[in-house]
Amino acid sequence: MNIVEGPFGLRFIKIESCQTFLGIDKGGWVYASERPRHRVELPSFLILESPITKAQFAAILGDDDSSDELKDMVTHDDVEKICSQLSSHFEDEVRRPTQSEWKSAESLLKLPCGWTELLSDEATGNHRGAPLDGRPRIGEMIGPLSGHRISQSAHPKRAGVYAQVTTPGDRPLPKVGFRLVVSPKRSGEARRVPDNANLGTNIRSELFWTTVLGIIPSFTIPILRGFSSYAIDGWANLLFGGLCAGFVSGAFWRPRRPTWGLSPEGEVIQLKD
Repeated sequence: MNIVEGPFGLRFIKIESCQTFLGIDKGGWVYASERPRHRVELPSFLILESPITKAQFAAILGDDDSSDELKDMVTHDDVEKICSQLSSHFEDEVRRPTQSEWKSAESLLKLPCGWTELLSDEATGNHRGAPLDGRPRIGEMIGPLSGHRISQSAHPKRAGVYAQVTTPGDRPLPKVGFRLVVSPKRSGEARRVPDNANLGTNIRSELFWTTVLGIIPSFTIPILRGFSSYAIDGWANLLFGGLCAGFVSGAFWRPRRPTWGLSPEGEVIQLKD
């Protein structure tokens, strides 16, 4: 692990340029908020080994506090003040990590049990439109949810077990802190995951699998059990039952959806398995 000592006692881990995947490609409707799966291309960056402590927070702002406890009860404004003060010490951008940066360094990071860490990405409904270069995803939400951020929450008792949650960052909360990254400034328009799915393909797929997994078995079962007449007289009931079965199956299983990434030329493409 390559440790880089920064100002105010900050200890950064250097992460070399890498690729990391976010999201999942499962086709069931219950996974819609976690799609599409995509590959993020990350440049080399620095990330704090642990979230900011009270002593570090105070030192950066010129205050006095000798506590080594993690700093909680913070808001977006507090984080911006810290980033602004540290910007003079680095040429690159100082901010909270994005989902992709945090995930790429996850095995090296420290987050105490029961703590939650605010990331920089807004809490969007899914990964559509997500940037593929690891830059923060902000400025897309309006209203009360604009203050919410994707966060990493540590299990209350099991060390090293994390869950991704949504946390408001516009009001202070206990045991909610933050860490920082020093990452190259991105320029130009970001290459992004497509905003919309292929509606025609999805409709055709749904009709096919609803027919195969719902409607056909609904008519076949009574025929195989010797109730052929009911397959004719009760066709409306069987059709409705087949549609319901197809609907339920679609909640948990459908063929895998595309995974997106960048080609060597920098174009957004579907990645092959």
